[in-house]
Amino acid sequence: MGQSRDYIRWLRGKVGHEKVILVFAGGCMFNEKGEVLLQRRGDSNKWGFPGGAIELGETPEMAAIREAREETGLDVEVGRFIGLYTDCDMRYPNGDMAQSILVAYELNIVGGELYCDKKETLELQWFSQENMPELFCKQHEDLLNDIRCRREN
Repeated sequence: MGQSRDYIRWLRGKVGHEKVILVFAGGCMFNEKGEVLLQRRGDSNKWGFPGGAIELGETPEMAAIREAREETGLDVEVGRFIGLYTDCDMRYPNGDMAQSILVAYELNIVGGELYCDKKETLELQWFSQENMPELFCKQHEDLLNDIRCRREN
């Protein structure tokens, strides 16, 4: 599992399932057809954008790059800032509660190959923006809406 899982495991060892603030970083990758890469997540079996918790000492940009590599096998560079998403209370299937904050970027693929670890990432798939599956949470839906608006302008 990724390092961010270790941080969350450490934090949860101290607070249990109590509600905490978690800050995540990740983003959106596009292929040459303009399709968006989504990850079917191991924690919920739902689709979402690759990303994860920012580790102590990391910047959001560093976390987005690390999480993209861990969850997709792709090497990325951080492109433009897409948005900051703060309006999301989460209750995970294991009972953990969090107020999550997502820092999202456009991520430019510079290398690597798609890879699923079958734990954190169950599946990776490219989707057209017009034919997206139901997403993991409201933050990911808001991110998708912002992507659609900005890509059209």
